[in-house]
Amino acid sequence: MSDRRAVFAAFLLLTGVVSGCSAQQPETSSASPPVVLPGAPGDEPRVVRSVEDRVDDGPMAAEVSYAGSMIEHHRQAVRMTELAATRAADPRVRALAERIGAAQPAEIGAMQGWLSTHGAGGHGAGGHGNRAAHGGMPGMATPEQLRELADSRGAGFDELFLRLMTTHHEGALRMATDLLTTGHDEQLHEMAQDVLATQTDEIAAMRRLLDGH
Repeated sequence: MSDRRAVFAAFLLLTGVVSGCSAQQPETSSASPPVVLPGAPGDEPRVVRSVEDRVDDGPMAAEVSYAGSMIEHHRQAVRMTELAATRAADPRVRALAERIGAAQPAEIGAMQGWLSTHGAGGHGAGGHGNRAAHGGMPGMATPEQLRELADSRGAGFDELFLRLMTTHHEGALRMATDLLTTGHDEQLHEMAQDVLATQTDEIAAMRRLLDGH
């Protein structure tokens, strides 16, 4: 986890606290400086309050929605990676798919555990209030795209898989950034930071592979 936090920390640009420059500003302040969160590729960064300045008042609707939706988001990624074992031509694509497919079930289990602990276990399986039950999650492949992927083989599969999974990961980055902007729960924040660090690295790897096609 420490390595992933280190990757994420590279994105966090702490803004300076102005002191001694204005007569209207107090000499000291107990507030922590805001944090700049990176957006998904092409999105503007967001400035949010530091975690220390937020009051942990229990799970919010945004957090429950995030956990339930991300479970379904990860499940689709796992289904996509399972196809690579018999359809991918490039061993690097198979290896990356295996890496993604091995990591995401553990993250699913962690988010299911969080939901259960906070009395919202039904939101992990497309339940009421879960965005996954109604569609609209960023980056999700359509049923038609999934069928096209399943019907592909060889180099055609490799390119389609990389493009769909890159889009899928970019959607997860937007979801994680939204959670870090609005959520309060420290444990769920750590999970979202892990998603940002891991999937940013995987997006870079997939783009390198696409450049070679």
